[in-house]
Amino acid sequence: MNFIALVVILAGVFGSFISRSQWGAKSSKGSTKFSGVIRYVVIHHTDSPGVCTTTDPCKAAMRSIQNYHMKSNGWKDIGYSFAVGGDGNIYEGRGYNVVGAHAPGYNSRSIGLVLIGNFMKSSPPDEMIAAAKNFIASAISAGKLSKDYKLIGHRQATSTSCPGNKLYAEIKTWSHWTSKP
Repeated sequence: MNFIALVVILAGVFGSFISRSQWGAKSSKGSTKFSGVIRYVVIHHTDSPGVCTTTDPCKAAMRSIQNYHMKSNGWKDIGYSFAVGGDGNIYEGRGYNVVGAHAPGYNSRSIGLVLIGNFMKSSPPDEMIAAAKNFIASAISAGKLSKDYKLIGHRQATSTSCPGNKLYAEIKTWSHWTSKP
């Protein structure tokens, strides 16, 4: 399936698909691809910035995250594959089948899906949860994600509080969550 066809599918199941160029991403300083159908989804929260509820602030959040990852962490790009805004849109990060910088041991075999906001004490907005679930379903339909994928929280890959206590409790109710990654 080509990229344009995938964008059309994605646009039909949640708000909008916002490409890197649409949110103003800097060029990557290099990337490594991996092949095959992806078998894991790793859920994250940004901690900071907080939840964005309209497109322009979500685009700004993406630029802020990318700047932090590239300047402070010294990474080649934003660490995540995709992001979910509180506006219900999906924001392209590194994209499909690009080695991420989001979860040790899973970067070359997963989609790193970050929900923009801090979800330690509060739950993500319903629109955000629906968009995340719809994105995952569309990735399966597009043949990018295995239909028997495993879903984990970032804290299951490394010592961290990510994806926040409230979001972690939420994803534990999702059909593909696994306690044993």
